[in-house]
Amino acid sequence: MRPVQSNPVTARLADIAAQAGVSEATVSRVLNGKPGVAAGTRESVLAALDVLGYERPVRLRRRSAGLVGLITPELENPIFPALAQVIGQSLTRQGYTPVLATQTPGGSTEDELTEMLVDRGVSGIIFVSGLHADTTADMERYEQLRAQGVPYVLVDGFSPKVQAPFISPDDRAAMRLAVTHLAALGHTRIGLAVGPKRFVPVLRKIEGFTAGMQDRFGLSVSEAESLIQHSLYTLEGGQAAATALIAQGCTAVVCASDMMALGAIRAARQAGLDVPRDVSVVGFDDSPLIAFTDPPLTTIRKPVTAMGQAAVRALLEEVGGTPAPHSEFIFMPELVVRGSTSGLRPRIRP
Repeated sequence: MRPVQSNPVTARLADIAAQAGVSEATVSRVLNGKPGVAAGTRESVLAALDVLGYERPVRLRRRSAGLVGLITPELENPIFPALAQVIGQSLTRQGYTPVLATQTPGGSTEDELTEMLVDRGVSGIIFVSGLHADTTADMERYEQLRAQGVPYVLVDGFSPKVQAPFISPDDRAAMRLAVTHLAALGHTRIGLAVGPKRFVPVLRKIEGFTAGMQDRFGLSVSEAESLIQHSLYTLEGGQAAATALIAQGCTAVVCASDMMALGAIRAARQAGLDVPRDVSVVGFDDSPLIAFTDPPLTTIRKPVTAMGQAAVRALLEEVGGTPAPHSEFIFMPELVVRGSTSGLRPRIRP
């Protein structure tokens, strides 16, 4: 690790210019706060400073335009830190300071974290996979927050009872992509491992899965639902769900998260089966490092960057006094084929 230099102005301009892909004169103008430099060029020079380990001059440091709260359910699932990073970077680029608040079992609740952030005078709050995704939760809490004059945006979940911008992946399309991929490989007995049924993303995944199974194989809704196992969004939850689905004769398992998919791979191996030779597994999220598992995981890529940036744009519109449309912005996922799925082979039992 390079030590941070205390005086970037005295650093070799050539190094910074080469890193940023601009002239030394341009670097000098940026470092000295001179006008006449395009915003994109300025950001490239600042990024070069950061990469090379130089401290930014005091005159180039932005004053915070205010605090913005980000409430996530947990950070053990890598998709939440990934989303938090995108949102945090987008906020700081706009001059805001992100404040990350994370729920923990037995710890602070969403309501308690919200109250804490409001007490600290945040300009707005972004909720990720919060109670707005729970069909059994009371949505009045969000109306009370609006009455307090605090703008907010809701990510991963939807309720028609709440007037706010929602940011979601297309969960139905994601499951259709997975089923279509596995059907093309020759699988007909495909199972789905998802979380508790009360959550909106789960209900939508079920709809997409049952529709895909009906389109591909003519299964009724009840027949398709017999191939669904509800569990926790954890490695252990995926293992439990996949164990049951494999016992039902499923040769492929679609999982509602990458963590569950890793559990499904463990379940297959504990049953003496190989992935993907005997059982194909598809995840959901495309979490960081998931391409480097054994085998590399085929998954549905959640458009994290686009979703995070859209959440920040919508929130800052609200903060600026121009309410964003109180509707749901839906982002298309993408199938990423790797090594955990393959063509169907007859399962040989001892």
